[in-house]
Amino acid sequence: MSDVTAQGAIDPRALRDCCGRFATGVTVITTRTSEGDHGMTVSAFMSVSLDPPMVSICLDRRSKMLGKLRKSGRYAVNILSQRLHPYALHFAGRPDATLPDVFLERHGLPVLRGAAALIVADVVQQVEAGDHVLFLGHVRHLDHDQEAAPLLFHAGQFGSFSADPVG
Repeated sequence: MSDVTAQGAIDPRALRDCCGRFATGVTVITTRTSEGDHGMTVSAFMSVSLDPPMVSICLDRRSKMLGKLRKSGRYAVNILSQRLHPYALHFAGRPDATLPDVFLERHGLPVLRGAAALIVADVVQQVEAGDHVLFLGHVRHLDHDQEAAPLLFHAGQFGSFSADPVG
């Protein structure tokens, strides 16, 4: 195991690589503004509170989605199923013009057809955090497909669960 703290400052790439050892689900955050519908692949998502129902997403200050989300004040968290892997890449900045339009509308926002789960939230607070901004959202609608296999992300790779339980 490499100890980068002995070198003094924490290197951003080393922090990214270290955090990349944490397996996450994959989401596409969607919103709607007067300019149209927008989506962005995001792995920084979490449940915050059950009462009131709140979730959080985190966006890089340099992302195009930041201004759009601030303008709309609402977002949908589309938790991706394995079959939406091409859309994870598409909304991560690798556009694929051959993909069919998968947007549906739920509660005035574009959402992805075939998502494993969907959460629609209104922004209630923004927290400036270094080079990112956290958006706390009050959940207004949710839905999920109990049969959908989740798309996972670990160490820079997409993957899936093993059928073998641990322990």
